[in-house]
Amino acid sequence: MLRDFADRITWVAVADGEKALILKNEDTDARPALRVLSATEIDNPPARAQGTSRPGRMNDGRAGGARKSSFDETDFHRLAETQFARELSARLNRAALCDAFDRLIIIAPPATLGELRLHYHTELKSRLTAEIDKDLTGSPVEDIERHVASALAAAG
Repeated sequence: MLRDFADRITWVAVADGEKALILKNEDTDARPALRVLSATEIDNPPARAQGTSRPGRMNDGRAGGARKSSFDETDFHRLAETQFARELSARLNRAALCDAFDRLIIIAPPATLGELRLHYHTELKSRLTAEIDKDLTGSPVEDIERHVASALAAAG
């Protein structure tokens, strides 16, 4: 559905590997007034609190069994962050396919942004107005609004 220029709906997703805010601009591009549509947070303790005590070891069978190697320990913290980004991408993809917004700005640290990009649907990509590689999940809404105003001004 095509909306008039003045009626365009702009969403802003602010995320890191553990928290996500989805906001909607209720005012103009020059003076965004962001309203929270949803807030999500997962409990994701540091990797040291989630992993095993020691990496596994394997005898590679050569040289009479004297050579051994270790397996990398699974980083459950990173796995949870990756899954969180994948789920956020899926949610934004569904919203784009349902025409919930016309423009989307995503604000996330580089690692999270990279993981989100892996899962963008083409419909979401067509509505993506800006990506800002910063961690603003703990920032006041006023700071986020300033970044959004700059991104919208740059996008024209």
